[in-house]
Amino acid sequence: MKFTFIIDPIQKLDPGHDTSVALMEAAQMLGHEVWVTEARLLSVTGGKAWAELQQVQITPAQLVDGHWVVESNWYQLGDRTLLCLEEMDAVFMRTDPPVNVPYLYATYILDYVNPAKTLVVNSPAGLRLANEKMYALQFADVIPKTIVSQDKRVIRQFIEQQGAAVIKPLGGKGGEGILLIEPGDRNFNSLVEISTQNQYPIMVQTFLPEAKDGDKRVILLNGEPIGAVNRIPTGSEFRGNMAVGGRVAAAEVTERDRQICSLLAPTLRRDGLIFVGIDVIGGYLTEVNVTSPTGIREVDRLNNVRLGEQVIRWVEQQPAIRSV
Repeated sequence: MKFTFIIDPIQKLDPGHDTSVALMEAAQMLGHEVWVTEARLLSVTGGKAWAELQQVQITPAQLVDGHWVVESNWYQLGDRTLLCLEEMDAVFMRTDPPVNVPYLYATYILDYVNPAKTLVVNSPAGLRLANEKMYALQFADVIPKTIVSQDKRVIRQFIEQQGAAVIKPLGGKGGEGILLIEPGDRNFNSLVEISTQNQYPIMVQTFLPEAKDGDKRVILLNGEPIGAVNRIPTGSEFRGNMAVGGRVAAAEVTERDRQICSLLAPTLRRDGLIFVGIDVIGGYLTEVNVTSPTGIREVDRLNNVRLGEQVIRWVEQQPAIRSV
């Protein structure tokens, strides 16, 4: 079978951390062809999506004494070839945020991949629909008290009622721009002005003290939890994201996590969101990550499993692939 991964430039990926690399490795080790491209190399011709693709051969990372060890030259690229994406069995859209205009245009191009012939993970329509902050709002029973606004008065009233709160830009990633604010903070006006500087609304969530114990990433495959990792703040930093230096620790998928996943599953499946990472703090859902969820490398390392292989084997069984 043929798998394509739409990624950021491959030389910028961290093979010891990046979930895209773990998925590509798994596909290769299961005997499939692995191709890569970038969003800027997509096009539509004759009503079908095409891309300039390169086949890649990967030297898999090895787990040695609890650490991923990779070779300096861990990938080899073939010649660039223009191919119709419907020649692929599966296409993984794994470009990192931000979800900006070029990202959205790439999803429009992916709309021209026939889903009866090629599985796109995640669905381009689902990617457009699921802002990673806003999407969680529809699951009100399992999220902290939350508002979305750019109005200082509304935000101030919420913080005065709830106490400490976390401000999140709706287009942020990796913990970027997340601020902790308390009632009476003399910097309140400036913090809100900075966060809404482009006249965008922001998310304001009740601060969960349990954040000090970790921000759990639960990885879902077709709505089912398959693994988890805890990201714990270090030093004076209140954010646990790995991108800002959070320490990772092994974590179990708890009964509460399963309850949250069961609540989300029908909606995720409806929207074609197959590979998803949710964030859970203190038993509350805080975000639903759909663009390029990460965490596989950490779960595999800490639990001696191979989640990438599980994902690829699931994809192998889908009707769009089996019918080819």
